[in-house]
Amino acid sequence: MRRHFLTAISVMALALSAQAQTQKTVRLKVIETSDVHGHFFPYDFMEKKPLKGTLSRASTYINRQRKTYGDRLLLIDNGDILQGQPCVYWSNYVMPDDENLSAQVINYLKYDAETVGNHDVEPGHKVYDKWIREVRCPLLGANIVKEECKNGEASLQSIYTGLKPYSVHYRDGVKIVVLGMLTPAIPNWLNKSVWKGLEFEEMTSCARKWIKYIKETERPDLIFGLFHSGLNGGIKTDEYEENATESVAREVPGFDIIFFGHDHQVHNEWITCRDGRRVLCIDPSCYANNVAEAEIELTFTNGQLTKKDIKGQIVSVRDEEVDQQMVSHFQPTIDRIKTYVDRRIGRFESAIYTRESFFGNSAFTDLIHNLQMQISKADISLNAPLSFNTVINAGDVTQGDMFKLYRFENLLFVLRMTGEEIRKHLEYSYDMWTNTMKSADDHALRLNDASKEDQQRTGFQYYTFNFDSACGIDYEVDLTKPDGQKVHILRMSNGQPFDEKRWYRVVMNSYRANGGGELLTRGAGIPKDSLEGRVLFRSELDQRYYLTQEIERMGTVNPQPNHNWRFVPEEWAKPALKRDSLLLFGK
Repeated sequence: MRRHFLTAISVMALALSAQAQTQKTVRLKVIETSDVHGHFFPYDFMEKKPLKGTLSRASTYINRQRKTYGDRLLLIDNGDILQGQPCVYWSNYVMPDDENLSAQVINYLKYDAETVGNHDVEPGHKVYDKWIREVRCPLLGANIVKEECKNGEASLQSIYTGLKPYSVHYRDGVKIVVLGMLTPAIPNWLNKSVWKGLEFEEMTSCARKWIKYIKETERPDLIFGLFHSGLNGGIKTDEYEENATESVAREVPGFDIIFFGHDHQVHNEWITCRDGRRVLCIDPSCYANNVAEAEIELTFTNGQLTKKDIKGQIVSVRDEEVDQQMVSHFQPTIDRIKTYVDRRIGRFESAIYTRESFFGNSAFTDLIHNLQMQISKADISLNAPLSFNTVINAGDVTQGDMFKLYRFENLLFVLRMTGEEIRKHLEYSYDMWTNTMKSADDHALRLNDASKEDQQRTGFQYYTFNFDSACGIDYEVDLTKPDGQKVHILRMSNGQPFDEKRWYRVVMNSYRANGGGELLTRGAGIPKDSLEGRVLFRSELDQRYYLTQEIERMGTVNPQPNHNWRFVPEEWAKPALKRDSLLLFGK
């Protein structure tokens, strides 16, 4: 009896031992960067001073994590890497035959997957087609399909050449699929010539289609989203929403984590899907000041995944040590870029400030207005400050300063508009920008106002690129009037009458001409599909190129405000604007 008992104990011990041996725990880490915008090196090529953050500091953190996790680490980037700092412009347009610098950096850091962002499309086919060929990790864009394959008929073969809908990765026996998508709002910002041959599918339906395919075909242990689309808000049409991450997380079961970006905001939150499961949605914001990371612990029992433990955190890399090995590797390129941005263009006799643009005429905005008018010979110019608080000092103006004067690689357009459309366009702009004052103590500017659903109206400093003013006409903006009734156009600035029924030649950037900010569509009331027919002129090269040429031709420039418009009534407006200036910028 005792021998049988001992035998039974031995069998049980062996069984327990066998069971213990079939249980396995795997610990993984995923690190995401997003919206880097050319912030590769610890040097600001516009301001000509050291930079916090950047991929050169993120690299130090990534390398430290690689020492801990080895090949159990996955490094991913979420796009918008081809536009921003002058170094990417230099690579895209000045040295286009060399290997693209963004591709070099992605390859050097050994990214495992990359998603395409809207600012990766904006440089145009010639730039991004070459970049796609040169990047060595999978470039993802499940909803970027060939034009002939639209209307939900996309397949593995119809994804744009060089892109993949998803990538597959193995880490310590764990199978991971990363599904990449881009905000479909591209047609609202960019002229079709930039994305000719492409269509951008709505994200929720696209995700639903691909998740089904991935589950049936790949059977992965983990599914990640890598979305260049913000959490929510932004442009919403009957066909799509610009920032659809939250919608996908709620409506499409199957994701474990969605790494996202585009909105330049930090997010780290759990969203409950309609099947009851929670999805981690995480976004590191922009310029490689942070990374978003997920720590994942998986338990396998008898070869089956039985438990997932996922934790997300945002890690600042602003003050990490610079990866000197990376900087040394790229030092010859850095030196060439510095030579480029240090090239003298001309001279300013006085400093110009974007901050002045919010309170009335400013030398900064009006310099661009005047140059646009000189270059295009248009009747009227529309232009907005492209940054919240930028200064170009008096003295020599360099190529680097031109990136401060004009941040983006927009083209220059001239459109036909009626006088009434011009006024309505300005009404929409000032409605986004200014408050309706009910008393002398009210704000002049639309500050801390979350009453509007439109996100553009609630983040004042983030949407200054939609605050258009005009040149070529004299007008007043009455801050006591309700939305849609603030702008009173007095005359053409040359003294001729302004006629709301007359057609005018109006110069603006390509973002605006294509409907960006909805000032032409929701504001002026021009149907989106009619904008192309209004175009009288479009430049071949980017607007900064022509502004640079004009300043070089002039040599010395003394930028001054045009004084062609003002806020009224002045007895209310002037004190209120002064108070709001102190709130926004201090003394």
